Amino acid sequence: MARIITIANQKGGVGKTTTCVNLAASLVFNGKQVLLVDLDPQGNATVGSGIDKDEVEKSAYEVLMDYTAPNEAIIYGKSGGFSVLPANGDLTAAEVQLLEKKEREQRLKRALNTCSRSYDYVLIDCPPSLNILTVNALVAADGVLIPIQCEYFALEGLTALLNTIKGVQANANKSLVIEGLLRTMYDARNNLATQVGEQLSNHFEAELYKTVIPRNVRLAEAPSHGLPVQVYDRASRGALAYMALATEMERRKRTKDTRQKTESA
Repeated sequence: MARIITIANQKGGVGKTTTCVNLAASLVFNGKQVLLVDLDPQGNATVGSGIDKDEVEKSAYEVLMDYTAPNEAIIYGKSGGFSVLPANGDLTAAEVQLLEKKEREQRLKRALNTCSRSYDYVLIDCPPSLNILTVNALVAADGVLIPIQCEYFALEGLTALLNTIKGVQANANKSLVIEGLLRTMYDARNNLATQVGEQLSNHFEAELYKTVIPRNVRLAEAPSHGLPVQVYDRASRGALAYMALATEMERRKRTKDTRQKTESA
């Protein structure tokens, strides 16, 4: 069974999509089968995976509305070696139409239950808001990975997201956990970035990834070529950082699995 990880932060421009695409590619390099679910109407993860969102015939919208099965909409993204449930502007309609549906928060979870066994990881890219699409992603997930840019308003936005996660845990997904907090677009020369990083370490020591994603030109350039940075420039600092993140995630997962086996023995 796949581990389903939602990558969320209601603040835009913090590296959610960059993390989703490049973490997916990094896990593939580590020999894992990965499905990327694009749940953002902007479709940036779809484009960053080398897929023309305007040419997509079936997308996450049709899946959420039960118009089609997930396997009929999933596309193999040749550029990164992972599969993609794509998104485009059609998904905007789902934000309104789902509000009229029964069990509207469960739509994505039900869909993934039919296809997730084929993968080791499912990564879900969310829109930069706490709407019904993000709630669907949280209800479907085992864990939440939170990218955080180390700037002044980072902790304020994090509080709102953590409150939403607590609400989902209480009402719809009791097993949801914080997968980890990831510092993105990090510049060690910036005093504010260092200070915010220290605050995150003090408050979320257990959840904070040791891996830090630096500001990197190659990371910024890769999406315009429809490529993960691992394919665009595997030797770049950005590519190496996401490879390190994938390795750290795998190590955490093995440690957790070992602990659970020991406790149940």
